[in-house]
Amino acid sequence: MLIFPAIDLYEGKAVRLYKGNYDEMTVYSTDPVSVARDFKAQGAEQMHTVDLEGARDGGTPNLGMIERIVAETGLFVECGGGMRDMASIDRAFSSGVGRVILGTAAVSDEALLADAVQKYGEKIAVGADLRDGKVAIKGWREDSGLTAEDFLRRIEALGVRTVICTDISRDGAMRGANAELYERLQREFGLELIASGGVSSLEDVARLRALGLYGAIIGKAYYTGDIELREAVEAAR
Repeated sequence: MLIFPAIDLYEGKAVRLYKGNYDEMTVYSTDPVSVARDFKAQGAEQMHTVDLEGARDGGTPNLGMIERIVAETGLFVECGGGMRDMASIDRAFSSGVGRVILGTAAVSDEALLADAVQKYGEKIAVGADLRDGKVAIKGWREDSGLTAEDFLRRIEALGVRTVICTDISRDGAMRGANAELYERLQREFGLELIASGGVSSLEDVARLRALGLYGAIIGKAYYTGDIELREAVEAAR
């Protein structure tokens, strides 16, 4: 299983939200590039980024920072937030991003998702952000009305292979990952699942690895020191 340490970007800073609430934001670093360098120093080979402003409002205001992270670390970077047309997807790949994650666009614009998958193949992933079993969109502020199962069935049929699945109720809450959710989805679908939300201990990492997941995202637990990234990378192997 791969470990993806995460940087959520807002106004060029590395921040974390609590359960997706923009009013409960903690700034952890004003220098995200140095954070990404530490990821690499601790053995990570890939990382996860979200442009929080883009996720909420559309657009990619933090793409320049993401481009710097790619250029200065050489890490494989997957990037989501605000990419809702082909031009912004193209710009992200031109900036050196290794994988683009579509969230809101994957729900609201199936034609764009299909075109992106046709053009970029497995370099396109989808973010399934779940609140009470339903997919949330637009920076987690709106309920799409789609269940996780219906949404994953739809995108799997379009050729999507990789899904970042976030349990919003656990995100930033340090309550442990929702292993039951991932076990159910892993059993039902042939997708490469990346678990996100609540991963807060090496026990969480071991549990998700035992489920055979493709990856797990570590966010707040890195910044609080509850997880030593180097140890998580080793535990996931």
